[in-house]
Amino acid sequence: MTALSIAFVPGVSPAKWVRVWRERRPDVDLVLLPVDADGVTAAIEGDADMVFARMPVPDRADGEQYHAIPLWTETAVVATPKDSPLADLDEVTEVDLADVTVLDAGPVPPDVAAALDLVEANVGVVVLPQSLFRAASRKDLVSRPLAGSPGTRVALVWRDEDASELTEEFIGVVRGRTANSSRNQTDEPGGADPAGADRSRPSKSGGKATAANAKTVAKRSATKGTGAKSGGGKNSTGRGRTQRGMQGKPKRGSKGNR
Repeated sequence: MTALSIAFVPGVSPAKWVRVWRERRPDVDLVLLPVDADGVTAAIEGDADMVFARMPVPDRADGEQYHAIPLWTETAVVATPKDSPLADLDEVTEVDLADVTVLDAGPVPPDVAAALDLVEANVGVVVLPQSLFRAASRKDLVSRPLAGSPGTRVALVWRDEDASELTEEFIGVVRGRTANSSRNQTDEPGGADPAGADRSRPSKSGGKATAANAKTVAKRSATKGTGAKSGGGKNSTGRGRTQRGMQGKPKRGSKGNR
């Protein structure tokens, strides 16, 4: 059976898209690979066709960048004991942290479990993504949003060598393309996200697709009422490649099928 391998870092659950994929493509085995934050590069260069990772992802060994579709921004929170003064606040500011021991200022502690152990011991506080705090499930700790923090960006990352019809179809699932959508239909910038996430950064191809659609509308408007037919009904950008463009399906197929 043909396979597609998807890796993901802690706190980023692909469950929503996995369900959609398995309903839509039962003929393709979807292999899930949990990886640590420091294992993202090894996953991309190894067994994974694509990785849900936190940005930034280090450049490739040859100096080139990986392809990436930014998906959403995680809220940065301060983890603190339930009985601490910070727990009484709706959100924490840098001023509030001035007299507190900050064990790790984020954005992601190297060892989340160890950092939260220290917080539970009332040694200090830690800044981390809200999703990681929730995943840790520490009943004696609470989290409060850190005001003014840019948070962390989650993206779907892959490399040229692994671009294929399957990876493009998975991108469509992540970005909310329905099963009946035309493969030539351009996705909405940022696409669908799991929890109302930030959709502010479109892919690089988004501007080209918009320009092409605008020309089509203008051409139709010019011919409307004259009996002439418009010839620009389809989006001229094709499949709406994301970021730096996908180079087509490699001869060997996906990593899971090698």
